[in-house]
Amino acid sequence: MKWIGAILLVSTTSWIGFDMSKKLTERPKQIRLLIQSLQMLETEMGYSQLTLQQTFQNISKKVPYPLDQFYERLAHKLSGIVIDFLTIWDEELSKFVQTSALKQTEHEVMKQFGRNLGQHTFLQQQKYIKLTIHHLQRELDDAMEERRKYEKMMKSLGVLIGLLIVLLLF
Repeated sequence: MKWIGAILLVSTTSWIGFDMSKKLTERPKQIRLLIQSLQMLETEMGYSQLTLQQTFQNISKKVPYPLDQFYERLAHKLSGIVIDFLTIWDEELSKFVQTSALKQTEHEVMKQFGRNLGQHTFLQQQKYIKLTIHHLQRELDDAMEERRKYEKMMKSLGVLIGLLIVLLLF
């Protein structure tokens, strides 16, 4: 019975370590996708002259989960009468950040971007998109560095902590 408990304990702590490592791997991928979606947004706004709702709908079809859900929900909420776009943006952005591997810094960058979305001329909007992409690129560099430093450590730490607990209990 002790052995089964020991195996379960080591398995659980290992799983936690691998899960933390997966988040470190997913974060740079999701930041890259966020940057690509902003580039799509810039292109759609500049060349197609569609509404924000149609633009978000188009982008949602071109990006993978969880980003597609974010744009899909934005498009859906913009289909009705919109009193305050900023509230909708903040609400959906918070839901997106909860389902993604993004951190608070990316959340703040995108929240600031939402404050300026649709408020200015196309040229000013283009500048805000480029500025947001620049900030996200910096976060991407940080995320890749963090991943490089800590990914293997998280996996190993999960296994080793489980073994340590088992040794202390026996």
